Amino acid sequence: MFSQLFNKNESMMVGIDIGSHCVKAVLLAKTGSGYRLEAAAIEPIPKGAMAERTIQDIEAIGRVIAKLKKRVPKSANLAAVAVSGQTVITKVIFMDVALTDAELESQIAIEADSLIPYPLDEVSLDFEKLSVNEADPSKMNVLLSAARTESVEARVGALEEGGFKAKVVDVESYALGRALDVMYQQLPSDAFDKIVAVIDVGAVITLVSVLQSGKTLYTRDQVFGGEQFTNSIVAYYNKTYDDAELGKVTRDLPPNYTFEVLAPFQTSLIQQIRRAVQMFMTTSGKDHVDYIILTGGTAAIEGLERLLVDELGIHTIVADPFADMEISPKVDRMLLEKHRTQFAIATGLALRSFSTCHI
Repeated sequence: MFSQLFNKNESMMVGIDIGSHCVKAVLLAKTGSGYRLEAAAIEPIPKGAMAERTIQDIEAIGRVIAKLKKRVPKSANLAAVAVSGQTVITKVIFMDVALTDAELESQIAIEADSLIPYPLDEVSLDFEKLSVNEADPSKMNVLLSAARTESVEARVGALEEGGFKAKVVDVESYALGRALDVMYQQLPSDAFDKIVAVIDVGAVITLVSVLQSGKTLYTRDQVFGGEQFTNSIVAYYNKTYDDAELGKVTRDLPPNYTFEVLAPFQTSLIQQIRRAVQMFMTTSGKDHVDYIILTGGTAAIEGLERLLVDELGIHTIVADPFADMEISPKVDRMLLEKHRTQFAIATGLALRSFSTCHI
């Protein structure tokens, strides 16, 4: 069960985001006025160790995590990690409001066979009571999460290889949404009550989490990311993959790059985001999104937020999870400046140190 990995005390946990190309780590502490960033680190993943969001080589990922562990305080031995992709299913189901947690768990176990398209002996389940159903007060809205057990165990195993103990296995889209708690200050003062879409454009996967008033309204992940951008540079200019990645960062590319590669990729990305917004509106019954926050490595593409404002008419910003935080003097400021957009999911995971919720 997922729930066996949860611990409701406030032990500080390192949020570890195992992405397609990099592993990111964040450690936070609570202060009187908010949060303090105690540590942040990022390490590349060896080729072949990940396929999309699936761990192919637990030992290789463990070695990367061991490098990260050297950059956090020695006392930080607990970690929160997340699963995502096709191996993860989340559904809001409706259960009798009078059921206790134990009765609810038993009832969900009985009904899960019809809800989950995998054999139950291959799946880890967890649930969280959300609220009384507005249409039928005799029912409770319950968030059910299920993940392939092999995916959960691979992440737990990689953490152990790296010297950490897994205390939380979360769902990436919910960790992304939780990071919004520390990013509201970047938006207008009314943002908490508005509809905010947090969109993480990673190397391979784009995650979408839409929230309003602290509640998650919609999540989705789709196969699209910055790797397509890199592959276009490789194809156009006969570069190695590593040189293409470097060229994206340094902008040391041929003069025609903007028209031949950048503009077509921006067009594709905008189409993906427009489609995600439309799907949210279709499934939720809402007719708009008020704000978009971009995160992930691809969010650092210059001018992307202006393009989205022009094309979608939605107030858009690029995230900085640490903009409103006190920063420990031990944290590498240059690293934060270079990779700030990539730490949202790890930040959402680190925030689990101060949260008693399951999901």
